[in-house]
Amino acid sequence: MPNLILDRLFSLQGQVAVITGGSGVLGGAIARGLGLAGARVAVMGRNEARAEAVVKDIIANGGESLAVLADVSDRAQLEVARDAILQHWGQIDILINAAGGNIPAATITPDATFFDMPHAAFEQVVSLNLVGTLLPSQVFGEAMVDKNQPRGCIVNISSMSAIRVISRVVGYSAAKAGIDNFTRWLAVELAQKYGDGLRVNAIAPGFFIGEQNRDLLLNPDGSLSDRGQKIIDHTPAGRFGEPEELLSTVIWLCSAGSSFINGVVVPVDGGFSIYSGV
Repeated sequence: MPNLILDRLFSLQGQVAVITGGSGVLGGAIARGLGLAGARVAVMGRNEARAEAVVKDIIANGGESLAVLADVSDRAQLEVARDAILQHWGQIDILINAAGGNIPAATITPDATFFDMPHAAFEQVVSLNLVGTLLPSQVFGEAMVDKNQPRGCIVNISSMSAIRVISRVVGYSAAKAGIDNFTRWLAVELAQKYGDGLRVNAIAPGFFIGEQNRDLLLNPDGSLSDRGQKIIDHTPAGRFGEPEELLSTVIWLCSAGSSFINGVVVPVDGGFSIYSGV
């Protein structure tokens, strides 16, 4: 017999979720998890083939999904995507801001200094991550408040670099720290103006192997690089995370089970953020 209380608290059945960066390693895993939880999932990205691959996985597992192409830094593209989703499903209930990343020029390599970094590179990575979270929140959040009873959930993606100093990634760190503050600010703003049915939270993933960091954390033979070893040494769990380990936290933050949770940043990090190294 199904547990009706748990179904009511944690099912996303009937809800429409939009995930930016949904064609990436972590974004794709989250998109698939939302589909398994019952949500109808709009997988957003800039690469149609990769977005469609995630959509096919969701549909193969019995879910509903569609691919939408948009750049998170382009408001006009986001508005076209929003209108297409509303035309297809008639509502938007969940936004996962998973698009983001780093660029080499905003990273201080061992043979460079902070003074060598071009400010344009810093601006570019801040725009990709912070503005690329703000614009979708405006565009898709507007669809959440445009209801008789405003309801919706936004989940942003923070980082360990927002709360701990991690060498090299100066632009990325500043952008993710901004996302932490933006998450708290927007949580208060929406709740005060539209009621407790609108919530904004974030997750702060620890270290997961993705497309951008693989060469930094692993050697060509799959062994740990020096930087990868340092991270493992400072992670009490003693390993990197698996993308699927983000799912339960994201689903909880999007579901009725977290209806009194607002403005928090939840680490999913194997203990990295709490360990002093001693």
